[in-house]
Amino acid sequence: MNAKKGKIGVSGENIFPIIKQFLYSDNEIFLREVVSNAVDATNKLKVLAGKGEFKGELGDLTIWVKLDKKNRTITVSDRGIGMTEEEVNKYINEIAFSSAEEFLEKYKDNAANLIGHFGLGFYSSFMVSEKVEIYTKSYKDNAPAVHWECDGSPAYKMEITDKKESRGTDIIMHIDKENEEYLDETRIEELLKKYCRFMPVSIAFGYEKEWKDGKEIETDKPHIINNVEPIWTKNPSELKDEDYLKFYKELYPTNEEPLFWIHLNVDYPFNLTGVLYFPKIRNNIEIQKNKIYLYSNQVFVTDSVENIVPEFLTLLHGIIDSPDIPLNVSRSYLQADANVKKISSHITKKVADKLLEIFKKDRKTFEEKWDDLKLFIYYGMITNDKFYEKAIKFVLFKNTENKHFTLEEYKELIKSTQKDKNGNLVFIYTTNKDEQYNFISDAKQKGYDILVLDGQLDIHFINHLEQKESSIKFVRVDADIADNLIDKDDTKEAKLDEPEKDELIQIFKAPVEEESKAFYLVSFIEGKEDELPVKLVQPEFFRRMKDMAKMTGGTTMYGEVPDSYTLVININHPLIKKVIEDKGKTIKQKIDELDKNKEELQKQYDKLKEKHKDKEEKDIPKDDKEKMDNLDKEIVKVRTEKEKILKDFAKNHKVVNELLDLALLAQGMLKGEKLSNFIKRSVDLIKE
Repeated sequence: MNAKKGKIGVSGENIFPIIKQFLYSDNEIFLREVVSNAVDATNKLKVLAGKGEFKGELGDLTIWVKLDKKNRTITVSDRGIGMTEEEVNKYINEIAFSSAEEFLEKYKDNAANLIGHFGLGFYSSFMVSEKVEIYTKSYKDNAPAVHWECDGSPAYKMEITDKKESRGTDIIMHIDKENEEYLDETRIEELLKKYCRFMPVSIAFGYEKEWKDGKEIETDKPHIINNVEPIWTKNPSELKDEDYLKFYKELYPTNEEPLFWIHLNVDYPFNLTGVLYFPKIRNNIEIQKNKIYLYSNQVFVTDSVENIVPEFLTLLHGIIDSPDIPLNVSRSYLQADANVKKISSHITKKVADKLLEIFKKDRKTFEEKWDDLKLFIYYGMITNDKFYEKAIKFVLFKNTENKHFTLEEYKELIKSTQKDKNGNLVFIYTTNKDEQYNFISDAKQKGYDILVLDGQLDIHFINHLEQKESSIKFVRVDADIADNLIDKDDTKEAKLDEPEKDELIQIFKAPVEEESKAFYLVSFIEGKEDELPVKLVQPEFFRRMKDMAKMTGGTTMYGEVPDSYTLVININHPLIKKVIEDKGKTIKQKIDELDKNKEELQKQYDKLKEKHKDKEEKDIPKDDKEKMDNLDKEIVKVRTEKEKILKDFAKNHKVVNELLDLALLAQGMLKGEKLSNFIKRSVDLIKE
């Protein structure tokens, strides 16, 4: 029979350039599309057989993918319903949709949407082929086989053939020079496992191999690359824990088991199945992402599911399968699609409900796994209000005694001891039990309970919680001395006269500020003699903002601001008394003389200032102006001389430097040369 020639109908001239050009970077999907068509054809035959419309033998329905490097072809063969000559003409030669020009113009910048919208999956084969052939024979009685071929132009050739004897379709793709990577066996198997590993019809690629007599030989057993019945397609009641664990290792080859899993099975108001696993989440969030795979009717779509599930759920692993999401979609489509939004909300609810169920049924296990779950739950509560509303019932707080509490339980625990003067409950926490041991010990002696918040998102979480729960506030255990961690009416400051206080401030600030970019404040307390003489603390608000700036790469205003600390001096400690005593013995006379001199100069200056207080600057006599300027310079000179004497005293006083270094050491801030000097000085002091 003579071959029929023609041109592919309805703007075929425009389709091929779009497929070639705009999908070039995604051309690997060609195999998914062609194999998916083969699966559809096979499933349609099964349906017809079930209805009695096909009475023949189904036989072996395995789909074969064959690679012929010599002839540069990839062939996909199925034993599905096949096509008649009329059907080839209808589904291949005539792209039946109205206003084709308008649609092609609309989708020319996104060929993936074009293919997905119009079901043109077959044409993706031209992304990698210089020529495509079809050999097809319909399941219908007496329908002759058809051969069709096209070289990527609108021109095609179609003829009746006797080369195809059995029912089904063979798609033969002649790979072009630009896409020779697809003539590699390993590459094809990689694509099949990526896109087709769970398709519902067996797919064979070559034959199994085994080692025999020191050689790898090919057996006669087909190499099936897919699991046709993955667990998410089964009823949860049919499955055991071992089945879920086995499937997890099939998805993610690892020796590590998941914490929990959720089997999704929804048929209204949308179709959704799948299994989501809770992995052991480490501190690096980014590493965990792209571990959820999206499928549509068991065909892989993407592992970038940020627009399908809420951001925090991307930390989970597993499979989501929904036929309501088409194979080829853009990110903007996913963001706008109503079904996608419903799916996202439903998954959030299911995950929260599952966690609450586990918490209620087996709290002991939930607590044991809390450290692995915490990052995920905090992330969800920070980024998703609906999840927050549910998770607030099971979010846990762990204290330094490794006891766990819900929010309400912890409020009850501390309400009698950790309430400030404004009625707020103060949650005291540590970020490092070892480094902050002394502060923890002091706080416990006050009867306070200390939480452990040492995770990557903990600071963000407590900021969020304070916004949501206005009656609680968090304070790190080293934000102040134990007496001042909770702001109460009975808070007292040490009684020192102002000159004494100013001199001690300069003595203790000088050594630390001289070699540091940080800013230091000094405060005084009347503590017990056996309490530490000097403590270094960092105010909660400032330190927390700096910590958050570090986590965000210093992108906030606080990332540029120098660190600020407070030195808390216990004036009742014998060593502080010794410093005061040594100051009196060595520099008091000189300081008193300078103070007396400064006082006299200040009186003269103030007298002149008072004399001319009602005058404008221009009306003050020149002589008096000069006297005032000279007096001011003398006052500054005396003040500078006094500061130098105090600084020199501090710099040369071993006890002052030792106490400051001990305070820095307690905060992990003594390093390098300063640490070395501290060790040497400590040895010298022991010798004394």
